[in-house]
Amino acid sequence: MDFEDALLTATGAALILLMVADVFLTLLYPHGSGPVGRTIMRGVWLLSRKLRGGASSGAAPIAMAAVIAAWAALAAVGWALLYLPHLPDGFSYSPDVRPQADFLEALYVSLVALSTAGFGEIVATHPLLRLVMAFQAVAGFGLLTATVSWILQTYPALSRRRVLAHRLNLFREAAGASCIASLEPRHAAGLLESMAENVASVSIDLLSFHETYYFQEREQRGSLPATVAYAHRLASEAQDSENPELRFAGRMLFAALDDLANVLRGKFGHVGESSSDVFDHYELHHRHRRPPEPGR
Repeated sequence: MDFEDALLTATGAALILLMVADVFLTLLYPHGSGPVGRTIMRGVWLLSRKLRGGASSGAAPIAMAAVIAAWAALAAVGWALLYLPHLPDGFSYSPDVRPQADFLEALYVSLVALSTAGFGEIVATHPLLRLVMAFQAVAGFGLLTATVSWILQTYPALSRRRVLAHRLNLFREAAGASCIASLEPRHAAGLLESMAENVASVSIDLLSFHETYYFQEREQRGSLPATVAYAHRLASEAQDSENPELRFAGRMLFAALDDLANVLRGKFGHVGESSSDVFDHYELHHRHRRPPEPGR
């Protein structure tokens, strides 16, 4: 094998490893995200904001589709570069197919193996190449399964975030201007403790499913950026209560909100010395205006 063939093989192997690492970090690593997926998600999000003056609700689904396409492209091109030095001598062609030795031919062989289509007009004859093609077919099936799993695990996380936003809006509307003061302390404490659990779940979702951050809500009622500041207000008022149960629930909610602010600050670059400042920046970044407080 000459230097050019060795370079093609090394480049192909590097692209395949990049795809595998990105899929692993995105789907299997608990608090990670692959460099390819992260760059595409953020790039599409920022481009959408620049073109529209605010992120589109379709930006995140488009970005996810682009990430899946990038994974498939890395796999297809990577294996094509592995096959290219061995064309056409390492393969057997059917009588009506003319042998070629260019990149398009190698890409075709790679795509057929990756999709497990198996047309049969081009077949590897070298034992090592046959093993590589079989491995690519298994990897192609695994990539398909991984992308489906990625989509299926993303939307439950989005639902949990929307549920929290809706609960906060319902609490705001039901309590009115008096907020916690309108409720019996024990009842209010139970509600705030439940909200603290919801906030903690959202923090974990943002760490585990990095891509969910970039989903923009069409309705403000389901938008956490537009409602999380109200949760911070509830926690502050509860901590000033004379009832010990309510004070404890307020501290729980406040701690959960601080964790969420730390995730937004450390993972997504939101700025602010206090949690309240981080939430204001989060709201501004997602271009939602906070609804007026009842009675104000």
